[in-house]
Amino acid sequence: MRTIWLSGPEWLAVLRIGLGLWWLESWRHKDKKSWFRSGSGIAWAKGVADEHRWTFVRRGFDTVVTPRPMAMAYVVVYAELALGLGLILGLLTPIALIGGLLLNLMYFLLMIHDWAEQGQNSMMMLISLVGLAGMSWQTWSLDEAWGLFL
Repeated sequence: MRTIWLSGPEWLAVLRIGLGLWWLESWRHKDKKSWFRSGSGIAWAKGVADEHRWTFVRRGFDTVVTPRPMAMAYVVVYAELALGLGLILGLLTPIALIGGLLLNLMYFLLMIHDWAEQGQNSMMMLISLVGLAGMSWQTWSLDEAWGLFL
């Protein structure tokens, strides 16, 4: 494969690291005090879910998230941190890519009415799929250094 400047596996690593930085930014910009003390992030998502046109989204949210808002606030915030660090460092990369793909899919379904969110989630899902298919953990990663997922 011919590419400009970097090799194909190196470009995949750049894509993986960029996705990790995107997840890290999602974690960084959250007001954690508000998320953890008042549950504002989950309360906002509950408002979106309550008005969702698809009943399975409303029911799923009410079944999984509504009974445990504080736990879910921690899950969301620290999942974004773990995804970011895992992808940047290339640590357990396939697991991080699949986890990010699933989290983006949940965000995508919840925010089906918001085109700006749809664009972000679509791009992040696409990058995750390319990272998985291209085995982006083969270059510049702890997975590569430790011989994981060969």
